[in-house]
Amino acid sequence: MMKKKIMSASKASLVLLLCQMVSALDVPLDSKLLEELSQPPTITQQSPKDYIVDPRENIVIQCEAKGKPPPSFSWTRNGTHFDIDKDAQVTMKPNSGTLVINIMNGGKAEAYEGVYQCTARNERGAAISNNIVIRPSRSPLWTKEKLEPNQVREGDSLVLHCRPPVGLPPPIIFWMDNAFQRLPQSERVSQGLNGDLYFSNVQPEDTREDYICYARFNHTQTIQQKQPISVKVFSMDSLNDTIAANLSDTDIYGAKPVTERQPVLLTPTGSTSTKVELRGNVLLLECIAAGLPTPVIRWIKEGGELPANRTFFENFKKTLKIVDVSEADSGNYKCIARNTLGSAHHVISVTVKAAPYWITAPRNLVLSPGEDGTLICRANGNPKPDISWLANGVPIAIAPEDPSRKVDGDTIIFSQVQERSSAVYQCNASNEYGYLLANAFVNVLAEPPRILTAANKLYQVIADSPALLDCAYFGSPKPEIEWFKGVKGSILRGNEYVFHDNGTLEIPVAQKDSSGTYTCVARNELGKIQNEVQLEVKDPTMIIKQPEYKVIQRYGQVSFECIIKHDSTLLPTVIWLKDNGELPGDERFLVGKDNLTIMNVTDKDDGTYTCIVNTTLDSVSASAVLTVVAAPPTPAIIYARPNPPFDLELTGQLERSVELSWVPGDENNSPITNFVIEYEDGLHEPGVWHHQTEVPGTQTTVQLKLSPYVNYSFRVIAVNEIGRSQPSEPSEQYLTKSANPDENPSNVQGIGSEPDNLVITWESLTGFQSNGPGLQYKVSWRQKDVDDEWTSVIVANVSKYIVSGTPTFVPYEIKVQALNDLGYAPEPSEVIGHSGEDLPMVAPGNVQVHVINSTLAKVHWDTVPLKTVRGHLQGYKVYYWKVQSLSRRSKRHVEKKILTFRGNKTFGMLPGLEPYSSYKLNVRVVNGKGEGPASPDKVFKTPEGVPSSPSFLKITNPTLDSLTLEWGSPTHPNGVLTSYILKFQPINNTHELGPLVEIRIPANESSLILKNLNYSTRYKFYFNAQTSVGSGSQITEEAVTIMDEVQPLYPRIRNVTTAAAETYANISWEYEGPDHVNFYVEYGVAGSKEDWKKEIVNGSRSFFVLKGLTPGTAYKVRVGAEGLSGFRSSEDVFETGPAMASRQVDIATQGWFIGLMCAVALLILILLIVCFIRRNKGGKYPVKEKEDAHADPEIQPMKEDDGTFGEYSDAEDHKPLKKGSRTPSDRTVKKEDSDDSLVDYGEGVNGQFNEDGSFIGQYSGKKEKEPAEGNESSEAPSPVNAMNSFV
Repeated sequence: MMKKKIMSASKASLVLLLCQMVSALDVPLDSKLLEELSQPPTITQQSPKDYIVDPRENIVIQCEAKGKPPPSFSWTRNGTHFDIDKDAQVTMKPNSGTLVINIMNGGKAEAYEGVYQCTARNERGAAISNNIVIRPSRSPLWTKEKLEPNQVREGDSLVLHCRPPVGLPPPIIFWMDNAFQRLPQSERVSQGLNGDLYFSNVQPEDTREDYICYARFNHTQTIQQKQPISVKVFSMDSLNDTIAANLSDTDIYGAKPVTERQPVLLTPTGSTSTKVELRGNVLLLECIAAGLPTPVIRWIKEGGELPANRTFFENFKKTLKIVDVSEADSGNYKCIARNTLGSAHHVISVTVKAAPYWITAPRNLVLSPGEDGTLICRANGNPKPDISWLANGVPIAIAPEDPSRKVDGDTIIFSQVQERSSAVYQCNASNEYGYLLANAFVNVLAEPPRILTAANKLYQVIADSPALLDCAYFGSPKPEIEWFKGVKGSILRGNEYVFHDNGTLEIPVAQKDSSGTYTCVARNELGKIQNEVQLEVKDPTMIIKQPEYKVIQRYGQVSFECIIKHDSTLLPTVIWLKDNGELPGDERFLVGKDNLTIMNVTDKDDGTYTCIVNTTLDSVSASAVLTVVAAPPTPAIIYARPNPPFDLELTGQLERSVELSWVPGDENNSPITNFVIEYEDGLHEPGVWHHQTEVPGTQTTVQLKLSPYVNYSFRVIAVNEIGRSQPSEPSEQYLTKSANPDENPSNVQGIGSEPDNLVITWESLTGFQSNGPGLQYKVSWRQKDVDDEWTSVIVANVSKYIVSGTPTFVPYEIKVQALNDLGYAPEPSEVIGHSGEDLPMVAPGNVQVHVINSTLAKVHWDTVPLKTVRGHLQGYKVYYWKVQSLSRRSKRHVEKKILTFRGNKTFGMLPGLEPYSSYKLNVRVVNGKGEGPASPDKVFKTPEGVPSSPSFLKITNPTLDSLTLEWGSPTHPNGVLTSYILKFQPINNTHELGPLVEIRIPANESSLILKNLNYSTRYKFYFNAQTSVGSGSQITEEAVTIMDEVQPLYPRIRNVTTAAAETYANISWEYEGPDHVNFYVEYGVAGSKEDWKKEIVNGSRSFFVLKGLTPGTAYKVRVGAEGLSGFRSSEDVFETGPAMASRQVDIATQGWFIGLMCAVALLILILLIVCFIRRNKGGKYPVKEKEDAHADPEIQPMKEDDGTFGEYSDAEDHKPLKKGSRTPSDRTVKKEDSDDSLVDYGEGVNGQFNEDGSFIGQYSGKKEKEPAEGNESSEAPSPVNAMNSFV
């Protein structure tokens, strides 16, 4: 706090002398000043006195100091000089005294134990650090010991000893089990301060074998573990044989059941003990008692109270903890252990000693030559510490003499000091419990006055308030300060001013006439200096119309006014509060310039509203209360858009602004939320209205910013929640005066269109931006990096200018400035453009090609000089083309490919090359104009690759044991073919693959006859070509050897017939060929180019139902067989029936159809009975006997899956029938075979199908399954086959 300068002549001369002695100079904390003044060293950072280090890490002993000039550092170790240059493991940080001892590179921490002290020295003295004791931390292992199991009777007390190894610092003790879980503790079981685990009484649940004591050494981050301790709790009721074997008869019969016992202290022992603790430390006293029930501990202090706010109980009140102890805490502390049977107590006599502590630590002295001063060093302790002085680190008794210095116990008195008296003094206060060491320097300076307050600093205050003008200074001797008003004014004196010791001038009540320039003068015997500051006194801020008490009906609208008057140079801010808090974050609260409006008021809006006005210098406020009452019933409210505002008026017309005011129209029951102001420029864009600004609905005036040379008209639109009003009538017109343009054209560019020109373009200003008539542009340009003058031309209101005769592609500085009849716009910024580009002059050189593989190459080239590019370098183009294939030696049409590499690249990758081919390439540089000349063609060849698959594989001429294979060479051999690889394997009836056979075929072959194959066997073939690089992709095919040599069977599908309905069609066909073929049906709209749709037929059926067809549409259809390459029937065309207007009648539900079906079924049944009778009568069909006599696998019972009968052999023919084929090879029918067949009933038109695929009407003799071998008769089927077709 600043103090007033008061001179008193009544002081005694001795007091005056002491005041002079202690009135040392205060050095301001000015960074620039501190850098310039000489100063003795000061220790700023040092390691702790007791410094325990990690032996695994480098030892860092800190010692930092400041001074002017910067101090140098030295160290002592164990009282003698420590030469760090002779120890390679020790280094000192630059510009610092901090030592780094390198332990991690082979040093031993134990070798550097000792007491270290740092000295910081410069020409003005020497400061020393504390004695820093370095000790490496230790975490020794637990001593091995044999632990006997603890067998304890239930209810007895027990102590498990931890006895951790002695470490540095001491370890932290805790008890855990084998699962690393902390053992639970309670009033009964707890850990003592020494780490032992105490049981006041044991219970059966205490039995366990894993009581483990752990010691954690924090410095080395290690944990040591004691061997597990076993505890077995026994009782007389559950004494087991093992324990009984270890006890004598006397022990057993002398044991008593669990009995309650009064408390006995386990620790401390005896009735009294003593404890010594140091001042400021934490006092810990402990009492743990045995007993049953578990005793409760209570603490008291004899003859006094336990200190409040510093006393804490821990470990279930077994530990008394007093923090920050002092000598007043000495005394007798009693712990009392009590249970239902009695109590026990122990008295601990506590003595608090004290290491030295400061009462007055010595402080730095800055004196002028000839001045007096004192250093005071006062400390206390128990016992009282001894005070000793050192000068620059040397005991003062043997230090160089200084006639200005006198030591008087704890005080050093200085008189008539000189510059040579500068030194650093150390005060040491010590007793048996420790020491204090403090450095304090005496710095004798002779400095002329300096004023630290900034020149011409401006102070602003409110009238009738105090003004404080600073004049921070420094000088030695201490300068005298005088104040003047004005540059040549007289010295300030009198009661209206207060002069403070720190140089500050106080004007207690500043008035408007107090404003002005004030001069501060500082002088001493070495010089004089002055500084001027400015004072401005402002008018106070006032609320001239305060908010008033309001009563408002619920859902109404209310406004509070807060009209202010303030100094014109201050910018006020207005804040509204509700009940001294922020306004609710609600859109209903509208804060205007001088009012607060609350719309749609609710009961929650009740309260006190405060208007606070703040400026940078003062603050005022005013409050009013709002009361909300219920609103009377009102008729239905009609909400509508507001009526347009009216009576628009322009006032305060200035060159660049005008004030617009208006009268709001009717808000139509929906409050106006805001007004939109629009303007029309009748001079440049008549009839077009532009948005100007928006203001809140509570505001009816607005200050509008204007542009020069615009014929303004304004209109206002009101807005509420319903919508926008119609625009108001336009205001009167206001033509603003012309002015220089405010801005220059934007997007200025310079890009040449020809090699010898520069096209300068820009975006023209609008008429609104022109600010006056006669808008033109001054276009300026000059060549960049050439000492050349600007060339300028003034052009009309256009957006382009062409400079001709320029060098090719050189940079130009360009600027375009707007001007009109009144003058120029501000100086425009410069942009960089370039004259026109020309084609590059040279081709890239040193083109090299590195072939990476058969399809990829990397091309390198050297960049061309930028001067030869003659434009913006866009990149390089690589043209490459295939000359010929090395395998075919035939040229073809050359198709050049182009790859573009952007930027200044020097290499590129060429992908997609054809193997074993010869290529050429060249490289060209590209700029914005086009391409430069091509480099010489570079020839390169690609290595061989793997070939493509053979062009075809055809299998012909099947015989019993051979097949003929023909193939075409690969379309892309990609090298020299070395051979073909043929692999094949048989496929059985279940589509399982047999062993794979591989054959290598010379490359010049194009066919091969495979012999020694199995007859009537399907084979799968895999065929590919090879070059020296490897095998290409393979082609596959399947073929079947025939069964006999009579006549090879070629598969075919014929007689595809269709029976179509409205949305579906039944497709049937006849098949001749190998067995086990899967069919598919393909169909599509007739005449359409769409792809065929494909449906897979389930099994080997010879019919299929196509569903989901469009009525009245022509379709094409064909049938194919899977696995037979390219094998399908010819196309058939059919048309679906037209869509029916009414619901169709299902024929299957008609009575006549049901009767017809019954008659047909009855007729067929009679015919079957006749056949069986004739067969039994003629002896030709002894079916049952044949089944019993011949268990032929070809004779099958009725099939479960499709309901058909199996096939039977005739009595005269012991060869089993194959799929119903009984027709001889000459395709004639024997009489006896046809007599009992159903030929007469099997012929005729194709049968019709229902939608589900079942037969209706007559039945044909077509077979459902294909024959596996031989020729098939085209005559009628056998009776059994007829049955197969029927069922």
